[in-house]
Amino acid sequence: MQPEQSRQIGQALMALSVLQLLLFLVGASRRSYAALALPVFGGLVLFSGLAFWVGWTMAAVRWDEDEADEE
Repeated sequence: MQPEQSRQIGQALMALSVLQLLLFLVGASRRSYAALALPVFGGLVLFSGLAFWVGWTMAAVRWDEDEADEE
């Protein structure tokens, strides 16, 4: 995998994790399913946070090729 591809995938993961969380919040706010939504929300927050962290890591990683290009 090329560094630029990794960055693009990482950025897409970050965007999708934030979008997923926002869509869930909008859906949960329209209905009164708090007993079901709160535990699911907790799991979704953990999953979205993990996906965002993986995306951030992929987008921000320093590849050896990047360092060679700068020199």
